[in-house]
Amino acid sequence: MYNIPIYRSIGVRLTYGYSVFAITTLLFSALALAFTSPVDIAERVPATEFISLATAKPILDKMASVLPFALKEAHPLDADAWNAWVRSEDAEIRKRLERGEEDTLTNLLRFGVTYTKEYRIDREYLSSYGHSTLVDSFAQNRADDLIRALRSPSANPGMQEMRSFLQRKGFSFETPADRAAIKKYLLANLARMRDEFNAYREKIKTAGQSELSELYSDRGISLDTNLWPDYDLDQQLQHLIASGVLKPGSIRRIAVVGPGLDFANKEAGNDYYAPQTTQPFAILDSLLRLKVADPSSLKLYTLDISPLVNIHVQRIHKAALAGQPYTVQLTWNSTVPRAEEYLAGFNAYWQAWGGHIGVAVPPIPPPAATAAELRVRAVKIRPDIVSRVSPIEMNIVFQHVSLPQDQQFDLIIGTNVFIYYGPFEQSLARANLAAMLNPGGLVLTNELLADAAPGKLPELTRTTITTSSDPLITQTIFCYRREP
Repeated sequence: MYNIPIYRSIGVRLTYGYSVFAITTLLFSALALAFTSPVDIAERVPATEFISLATAKPILDKMASVLPFALKEAHPLDADAWNAWVRSEDAEIRKRLERGEEDTLTNLLRFGVTYTKEYRIDREYLSSYGHSTLVDSFAQNRADDLIRALRSPSANPGMQEMRSFLQRKGFSFETPADRAAIKKYLLANLARMRDEFNAYREKIKTAGQSELSELYSDRGISLDTNLWPDYDLDQQLQHLIASGVLKPGSIRRIAVVGPGLDFANKEAGNDYYAPQTTQPFAILDSLLRLKVADPSSLKLYTLDISPLVNIHVQRIHKAALAGQPYTVQLTWNSTVPRAEEYLAGFNAYWQAWGGHIGVAVPPIPPPAATAAELRVRAVKIRPDIVSRVSPIEMNIVFQHVSLPQDQQFDLIIGTNVFIYYGPFEQSLARANLAAMLNPGGLVLTNELLADAAPGKLPELTRTTITTSSDPLITQTIFCYRREP
């Protein structure tokens, strides 16, 4: 199974100079004020609520033998005990964002091109780090160059976020000894990532679909994203139209779980442009091009636990209400191995990306180190489109939004999100997804959701896409449909 991301590349890039934990309360307060601004008063953001014991009971019964220890020991497991456990676990999941930000910093070390001329540490180099004097030497040099860039007063927004992250962890850039401690930390994380990568590589060789769909259940939650899953979703949408599942104009309200922030692309080191989010707009563009969205009432919500993502989406939403467009850079690495047919289809999709939501504009030129292998475009998205996208701060494992039937979602997208959770958490997420969908509404994801207790959200179909010349290397998009 190719395209299961070795280091998550959908869904999140980091926004301008914020830190996840040190100012989380401040960010949530800012969001609350923004969501009740007079300019948005016509449509308030729906309120979230935690999954109830009654809703979770079928899952608890079906998975009694694999429940977390705290739930097995709760006698009786009443509503109070359940609510306390849910809120405790919700807090633990949110702590995994810090580990995800640590992984983003490590990938910046591996792939960044704005601060160094050293070789990038691709998967093969990563695998041999610590066992190759060549790889060790340019890893050392990359770490030195990155530290210089991080401490620069003119650091770009992404570097500012990474500097803030390190300072929050107690690091300083002031003295040579301080910088040596940072270098040791960077290289230790590189070694950890190497060990994780090698372990994942071995596991993938024999893992079944269910194991692949929970591959990252023990690691930090990363926010990174790229364009490949959006093309796969577009293919699935076309199949659903051809089979009659999707009708013209049938999609009005959409949710995207974990939309991501594009910060330091895991394949090419695209750290030369500002953090951005692209998946919500890729989905809107596909739906409008395929004529299954109702443009008169189209609305999209992003559902995310990350303050960085939520603040970014809210910022561009507010700017759009003031008439400002949103320009995104669309980049991909032509050296990444893909099947010729798949690559031809993706290239056509990429060339047309944004045609129904904006206009093509000159892209930011990439650095010389990547110019030969990067394919670059940029699209300026119209304010009337951007203003249709609003964030909701929500943990899909334990929360949902309570909606009247006429405001329930027709379509929910979640790619490279559920892979961060085990079967029990995925089953709870499945129940939360069902609670937000119209009867007949669809969920599309590139992960197989645990089905011990599918509730009202059974699998409808799946589309397998061959992404490589090796027919065994594929990507699968799963479609679940809400029952009445």
